[in-house]
Amino acid sequence: MQLVASDLSYAYPEHPVLRGVDLRVSDGMRLGVVGENGSGKSTLLHLLAGTLPLQGGRLQRHGSAALVTQELTEAAGRTVGDLVADTLADLRALATDLQRAAEAFDHDRGDLRALGELLGRVEHLAAWDADRRVDEALTRLGAVRDHARRLDTLSVGQRYRVRLACRLVERADLLLLDEPTNHLDDSGVDYLTEQLRTWRGGVVLVTHDRQLLDDVATAVYDLDPSMDGRPVLYGQPGYHAYRFGKAQMLARWQQRYRAEQERAATLWFRRDRSYEGLSDEWRPPKGSQKHRRGTRARIHVKAADRLVEQLEAEALDVPPPPLELAFPDLPAMSPGWDPGDPLVELRSPRVVAPDGGLMLDLPGTRLAVPPSGRLLVVGPNGTGKSTLLSALTGTGTLARGTRTLRPGVRLGTVAQEGRVPDGARSGFDTYAAEALTLLDRGELDPDHVVPVAALGLLTEDELDRPVTELSVGQQRRLDLALALLHAPHLLVLDEPTNHLSVDLVDALTPALQRTPAAVVVATHDRRMRADLAGWPVLDLG
Repeated sequence: MQLVASDLSYAYPEHPVLRGVDLRVSDGMRLGVVGENGSGKSTLLHLLAGTLPLQGGRLQRHGSAALVTQELTEAAGRTVGDLVADTLADLRALATDLQRAAEAFDHDRGDLRALGELLGRVEHLAAWDADRRVDEALTRLGAVRDHARRLDTLSVGQRYRVRLACRLVERADLLLLDEPTNHLDDSGVDYLTEQLRTWRGGVVLVTHDRQLLDDVATAVYDLDPSMDGRPVLYGQPGYHAYRFGKAQMLARWQQRYRAEQERAATLWFRRDRSYEGLSDEWRPPKGSQKHRRGTRARIHVKAADRLVEQLEAEALDVPPPPLELAFPDLPAMSPGWDPGDPLVELRSPRVVAPDGGLMLDLPGTRLAVPPSGRLLVVGPNGTGKSTLLSALTGTGTLARGTRTLRPGVRLGTVAQEGRVPDGARSGFDTYAAEALTLLDRGELDPDHVVPVAALGLLTEDELDRPVTELSVGQQRRLDLALALLHAPHLLVLDEPTNHLSVDLVDALTPALQRTPAAVVVATHDRRMRADLAGWPVLDLG
């Protein structure tokens, strides 16, 4: 397998996303793709897979390609069994081709090399063992194994796991994965890691999972522009090597930007002083040497113009460094509160699904979050982490148990699936509408509104665009901003690292550790769990 991309570029009608993409992927290479939300990571995968047409540059690919995207839509009525059947049909067809070729092979004049290549491909794909491998992949990834289940009745995560299992069994020459660990628990990630480490073809992996990058990436390609506006390949394996290299690059960038700004300010000051001289101290007395006055005026004008030319000629094109998270100073309590009273308390919660299925049952459990408290909720998929958080925030209905929220407590929540974008409303408009809603409910102090543009989560240009035009990761950033809008006393975050860039995840974790507000986090992210290891833990497994 060989893939060569040269100077790829792509722009949507509203904005460009990719420019100057150069990369090579061959057998055994596992390329981790990172970058800020909206930098074009998912778009790049579609270009490499051929599901988007090239707008600029060249792309050469030899071998089969399989893409698993973040958002999977399926035709109405399609079932798990239909996906599995598609996978098995291709593998069985290959096994049938080998059998026919072997039976019809002419030992005197036949092409032994072609037969050997076909045999090698069948052995690589283990076509004769396909049924068992499909069942194993579905099981190890925690996917639905009932072939009769309709895909449109499954959650996004359940559909993703079924599709991922099938793609892994197919063993394409080039595997393209978009945030594969978003919907996997520890055992599923372990299985995926094992599969990727032994993948004979090439892998291009878009992920925010820092541990996965450390475990499998042989190189990291960062789509965030550098000083010259082009993506950067960090050729050393693992996340730590990438982070070290990028930190050095950013330090040089910031240093050059500051130096250029200071030099530009000095040159502009000199130019302004020159122009001031046209009307000040150099002038001779009126009525004397008027020809000399005109000559000196021209000299000063020319000198000032030469300074402007010098400024433009010597100026370096150093763009501003990227945004950095500016986490607000959140309150622990309101005046007059007793620090010994919890902000929210949950007792013996039991939650039942609309179809009667049990989603959560914790008899005899008391969960109390005090001011500035911390809680880390962990457990495999399906154990009720999201259900517990919805019960804690009051968005879920308790079949048994009680929830007590202290009067006046402001809650900030980020749900696992995020909010549904409201039509063509922009980020600024969405933020303003949320502020008015909170104000009407008495949950917003007008003197403590957190300005969205000051958070370093989205640029003003991104906030001006309709939310539906933002990437999944940018919408996730807006969700986080909305949770912070009213300076909450308690933050409840369900899988907060999903869809976020690795840079933002690196900045978010220490911010959550330092904030005076109380924080409850449910996450499968292994690196975040390690970073928050000192917090109290509720393990639903």
